[in-house]
Amino acid sequence: MSTKPIPAYARINARIDPVERGDRYEDPLSEALEENGLAVLTGGGTMQSENGEISYCGIDLDLLNVDEAVSFICDFLAEHGAPKGSKLQYEVDGEAKEVPFGFLEGLAIYLNGTDLPTEVYETCDINFLYEEIERLLGDRGEIQGHWQGPEETALYLYGYSVDEMRRVIAPFVKRYPLCEKARFVVIT
Repeated sequence: MSTKPIPAYARINARIDPVERGDRYEDPLSEALEENGLAVLTGGGTMQSENGEISYCGIDLDLLNVDEAVSFICDFLAEHGAPKGSKLQYEVDGEAKEVPFGFLEGLAIYLNGTDLPTEVYETCDINFLYEEIERLLGDRGEIQGHWQGPEETALYLYGYSVDEMRRVIAPFVKRYPLCEKARFVVIT
């Protein structure tokens, strides 16, 4: 067991807001760590790009037992939906360590918020779109977050396969007017 806590940062490659980060990752992890004493959660944060869009989120930790804490934290966060590209970063004896975790793939759908006919914005419902995508995804994925910018609204989908998520929502997205001129970006 370590004699001195080792600071660590769990960089989670998820575009979710602070409340969702707390509900999905921080609170359950903190509770689990209280039970096993391997580490202590010390904080969390959200990184945003210049336009205010969330880039990723993270959790600050003090590792009390590095050998056991690293694998426990990585496995725990992956089981709670952490996407590929997530990593636990820490330093031992001056050597930087980085352990990747997560297995879900991410897909962002950016809806055009300025260039569609006015009647599309007046008659289409983003809530219906959200619910229909969730329904179509079923157990293949879920929308974990969203962002509304000045010209676009993004929905962040996470699941086991980007290709599978695209396939199951494609017919609906193709015919729903609010999705016209939408762009799709794989979250890496």
